[in-house]
Amino acid sequence: MEDLAEYHGPISKSQAEEILNEAGRDGSYLIRDSTSSEGSYCACVLCDGWIYTYRIFQQKDGLWTIEMAPGTKERLFRKASNLIAAFKIPDQGICVPLLYPVNKPNQ
Repeated sequence: MEDLAEYHGPISKSQAEEILNEAGRDGSYLIRDSTSSEGSYCACVLCDGWIYTYRIFQQKDGLWTIEMAPGTKERLFRKASNLIAAFKIPDQGICVPLLYPVNKPNQ
């Protein structure tokens, strides 16, 4: 995950919301560490003025998956970057495609 430019590390949910609201476009997204589930990540995405958060997990077998709408079939990916790429396509089980990565600023 660390090699993705849109990965912001251990920022809080409120920090993520502030960053995405500043971006201001539906489909703007970033990835952060989950604060409630150690070892997991969150994809935070802006849609209609709301921030939706989807937990991303790496399973014991090394495959990646994302929490989606109930009733949506689970999909598995070899790399986190493949998962992100798949959810850039509309109608994949999240509120809006991941269209505009909000990259972590260089420090």
